[in-house]
Amino acid sequence: MIQAEGLTKRFDGVLAVDNLTLNVERGEVFAFLGPNGAGKTTTVRLLAALIAPSAGRARVNGFPIGEQDTDVRRSVGILTEAPGLYERLNAVQNLTLFAKLYEVDDVDGQVEKYLRLLGLWERRAEAVGNFSKGMKQKLAIARAVLHEPPLLFLDEPTAALDPEAARTVRDFIGQIRAAGRTIFLCTHNLDEADRLADRIGVIKQRLIQVDSPANLRRSLYGRRVVVQLVSVSQPVRAAVRGLPFVKDVQEDANSLVVSLEDPETHNPVLVERIVAAGGAVQFVRELHHSLEDIYFTLLEEEGQGGIRPEQKRQS
Repeated sequence: MIQAEGLTKRFDGVLAVDNLTLNVERGEVFAFLGPNGAGKTTTVRLLAALIAPSAGRARVNGFPIGEQDTDVRRSVGILTEAPGLYERLNAVQNLTLFAKLYEVDDVDGQVEKYLRLLGLWERRAEAVGNFSKGMKQKLAIARAVLHEPPLLFLDEPTAALDPEAARTVRDFIGQIRAAGRTIFLCTHNLDEADRLADRIGVIKQRLIQVDSPANLRRSLYGRRVVVQLVSVSQPVRAAVRGLPFVKDVQEDANSLVVSLEDPETHNPVLVERIVAAGGAVQFVRELHHSLEDIYFTLLEEEGQGGIRPEQKRQS
């Protein structure tokens, strides 16, 4: 769906996107993460053929940007940070206008379909200027998918929405994904990205890392389990450190944080040895790092020239 190679954009000599090479597959939810000014929105504008690159090339839905820009624009939907709706028109009139611009076959049917899906049908006759921010955001999403494009760019789709509206939008993204469409998601909501995305890319002008959240956790932190005990004795410490599959052991009050490759296989042996050494196990859980941990670790490494910090935050 997206193949970008060496994509670069400068504005008056200022580098906004630096040598971006990226592939996004059909049916994938791809989350693009980075601080403000990192180049996320510029990348979306490049890939949607709204601005021209300074260097590099890309194909979107099979169409080369810079050569078949009209075809690119017809084949994508885009939600920008500002909804940009016609506030004197009502919801139906807004969507009808864009449905006709996109040459949608069943204009009335598509307008009703997406107003109902996003919970706006009962307010369809009201001027959009009277809508709440959440309602405007949902209407803008409906506009972006009205022509049912195979690729959808969503820039901060749940920003400043109340929890109920945000949940409606997330559920709708799930429906779009289930229909086989590709979603390119820019967001500062890291929990949302963790739940929705198949892969994430972290950018700060240049692309720092791309992978699934699970693979990034394993590559950055390995796998660790927390064994909570009534107390930690010297025989228990020695028993755990003596196991061949244990890579590292850290002690925190009455718990041991044990690094190992395969908890599913090794946890039963680990617990058996601890009990044999006189330890009283209260519970065992795997230590999970949040996407926030991953995000800040990658940005720290980028700031240190790719040198991984020795101390990583634990969730």
